[in-house]
Amino acid sequence: MAAPAERGPEGGNASDAAGALILAVCAIWSLISAAGRETRPEGVLLALLAVAAGFACGRICGTLLPVAAASIAALAGLVMTLVWRHGVPGATAAVETAPGHTGASAALLVLAAGAACCAAAAARRDSLRFTLRLLALGTACASLGLGSVAGFAAAVGVLLCSLAAARMRSRLLGLVGLALAAGLAVGATWAVAEDVLPDGLTVSLEGPLTTNRVQLWADAARLAEEHPVLGIGPDRFAELSPTAQQTLGSDGKPHSAALQQAAEQGVVGLVLLGAAFGWLLYVLWRSPRSTAVALTAGAALTALAALASVGNALSFTPVTAGAGLLAGLASARRPIGAGGHGRERSPRGGDGVPAHEPQADPAGL
Repeated sequence: MAAPAERGPEGGNASDAAGALILAVCAIWSLISAAGRETRPEGVLLALLAVAAGFACGRICGTLLPVAAASIAALAGLVMTLVWRHGVPGATAAVETAPGHTGASAALLVLAAGAACCAAAAARRDSLRFTLRLLALGTACASLGLGSVAGFAAAVGVLLCSLAAARMRSRLLGLVGLALAAGLAVGATWAVAEDVLPDGLTVSLEGPLTTNRVQLWADAARLAEEHPVLGIGPDRFAELSPTAQQTLGSDGKPHSAALQQAAEQGVVGLVLLGAAFGWLLYVLWRSPRSTAVALTAGAALTALAALASVGNALSFTPVTAGAGLLAGLASARRPIGAGGHGRERSPRGGDGVPAHEPQADPAGL
């Protein structure tokens, strides 16, 4: 679906307003679900603030220094992960060293790979595009070095999606596919938690997932069924989960963003989490940037959603801030002096880059 070029600013204003509303409702609902109980909604509020701050920073930097900003973000994500090899700071868990730091490092590297690929899709020179894609491949290898095979696969997937996105004319079809992929990951997690999969498949999944994690998921699903509307309250999972109480060094998280949201904030909280992800994809659809940049960022955010469905990556502030930053970079306005307004359109009617330059965004990102 191609939007007229002059509709770019209006679509951006509408998506910004929708995002502000969704994040505000998420914050309000976390306070409602926490009311009258010994809960700690500060972690949820901090995550929402990190997303908003990262998004605003990405919008500003993406407009002023499009390619450079995305490249610096990719390098920063890689350097931070290498420096914090023994634990990503900024966890909202109550313990000093959260057990999920490997997943958080993998999530940071996936976002770094996405930023590098966005910069590559925006760059004009072939040599620079090649270098930036090598950087994306390097971040994937770094994830493998940290022992996260899932993170390596996700980062490589982002790189491959970026290469394929350069040849796509319609971003809407690609974004719908990414949304379905994220939904499939969440659905598979819930199926494992409810133990509705065939026995053979469940046993094979318990190996890489670990029995402890599957039991945490089962506890979260049970709590969500017992408290469907308000949930048990933010950050109370550790108090009501037998598995978390019996696990040595537990961080008190079910290690699944969707299940944690459903257990602690009920169905409404889960719907709001999905709405926030949908808003990010909508922002990318309405973005004035090229289709390649929008789909690359969407692939990175979908990979993050998949990792968050089987881990607690969203419990770390650098990850949530990085997600907002990437979305902001990929949806920033065209740089001043770039000429024209709104989204670049193909001469054949597609909503991507011009047919004669499929990999470069005339705006710079």
